Amino acid sequence: MPGLIRTVTAGDLRRGGELVSNLALVAEVERLSGPPRVITCGEMSVYLTDARRFGVSLLFATGSSKHLEALQRWAADRGMSLTLEGLRRGRKIIAADTESGIYETLGLQYIEPELREGLDELERAASHKIPPLVTAADLSGVLHTTASDGVDTLETMAEASLAHGYEYIGITDHSKTAHYAGGLTIGEIEQQQDEIDRLNAGFGDRFHIFKGIESDILPDGSLDYPDDVLRRFDFIIGSIHGQFRLDRQAQTERLVRAVSNPLITVIGHMTGRQLLRRPGYDMDIERVLAACAEHGVAVEVNGNPWRLDLDWRWLRRGIELGCKFSINPDAHSTSEIASSTRWGLAIARKSGMPADRVINTLDRDSFARSLLARKERPGPRPVSTRNPRRLCGA
Repeated sequence: MPGLIRTVTAGDLRRGGELVSNLALVAEVERLSGPPRVITCGEMSVYLTDARRFGVSLLFATGSSKHLEALQRWAADRGMSLTLEGLRRGRKIIAADTESGIYETLGLQYIEPELREGLDELERAASHKIPPLVTAADLSGVLHTTASDGVDTLETMAEASLAHGYEYIGITDHSKTAHYAGGLTIGEIEQQQDEIDRLNAGFGDRFHIFKGIESDILPDGSLDYPDDVLRRFDFIIGSIHGQFRLDRQAQTERLVRAVSNPLITVIGHMTGRQLLRRPGYDMDIERVLAACAEHGVAVEVNGNPWRLDLDWRWLRRGIELGCKFSINPDAHSTSEIASSTRWGLAIARKSGMPADRVINTLDRDSFARSLLARKERPGPRPVSTRNPRRLCGA
């Protein structure tokens, strides 16, 4: 288009929504006669604007209706008005070219796009209580990557992770119960770990492959390998891959028992949902999150775009309860390492997650020490019967 300067994606996608109902785009042109305008075609909206009003156009194109309504009320209460032309005091436009300038003029901390849902973000921004959100630069490594049912070899997955700038990768192939997905027998575990040792020797200080497994959580909450096998791994992701229809109490007890196992490092895709395909298991998510916080088990933020599990609304609750998290791509190919990590980050940021809650922001040596300390803990502890709401002072 003649005179087009730039385009920026906005709407649900920029907010990191798990589902996208409208594709919004902001297009800046050299000259625009009249105020910014919105061109709508089906499920696509294009905000046509110029440099002077680019910020306010991006603001309107990004925020949810509840966020924008709250922002307009906030402005009105302070003697200002906010429209697609800019932030006004009286007839004078006092901020319009940048989003940050508009928030600052309103006396608010900058609100990241992912948080603009009309919840409590304005009140927190007014008190400057929104912590810096986790970013891609914070991640030192990726966990939950597979070779057994993937399309690329273990070595290729490691090389691709190194090329993306990561310090380490965690290989977590499926366990024996998931035979349909190439789950590893005990003999195959030995072969894979020998290969990992060989590759690590070649990488030296440049990169490290941590030995992991995605072990199936059985209906009684136990894992599908004996403890002596599980202890051969550096870390373990415990996940449910069957018996989805257990009743609410049984499914909850299943996960709480698993979380109390000191060998588990991460609970993978906690609810098992698949977007637009199937709902999650019937379970008391609050109780399971409280158990994760109590036992120091990280909650996975699964970046597979069909999963995005745990839901960001529950991740918010997990943050309040004191949980740790692991942002994982669940990658079955080299191409998924970057793409799925991107979506996992979006969901984590949408929950308001800071970097210090994410275990794979630790550098390689710190991560290795944390895994070793976890393996040296005493044996299984009893499952708490305390009310999870009391854990966070609610």
